[in-house]
Amino acid sequence: MRLQPLPADQWDEAVEHSLSGMLPPERRNPRDAGTLMSTLVRHPKLTRAFLRFSGYLLLGSTLPARVREQAILRVAHRRSCAYEWSHHVDIAKKAGLSEAEIAAAQTGETSDEFDRAVFTAVDELDEKSNLTDQTWTALCERLDERQRMDLIFTIGGYIALAMAINTFGVELENER
Repeated sequence: MRLQPLPADQWDEAVEHSLSGMLPPERRNPRDAGTLMSTLVRHPKLTRAFLRFSGYLLLGSTLPARVREQAILRVAHRRSCAYEWSHHVDIAKKAGLSEAEIAAAQTGETSDEFDRAVFTAVDELDEKSNLTDQTWTALCERLDERQRMDLIFTIGGYIALAMAINTFGVELENER
């Protein structure tokens, strides 16, 4: 672990304010914020800015929750981000993904052409920062323009988050 969660005695108004866009008041404390948020708040200004964007991707985007979670799980798998994977498996289940669909995010293999296009989009963006025309066209079949834009930013946002989690050494709550 390169960055420890911020010690409880260092939590102040700036830290609480940085979490206000994502966490309800009762969770804005060292015990209930979780290891990711407790680590990010070491830099309150960055945390506030990032959580505003991340909150949009998770809670406000036009992307269907099912598609969002497929993309996030594929990112988590490709980036070997156990923290992201662990948290989003539960969210994916709530969004209606089955165990088999969740497992497909690891292999990228699925019989559903659109689901495969979502996985391929993650793979292509992760590898080349661009999509092939074939993948873009496949996404156009079910996603409108804004949804496609939200998908690209969701993939990029969660790639960035996975890099931060892995680099900082953020541990799962049950591993502490």
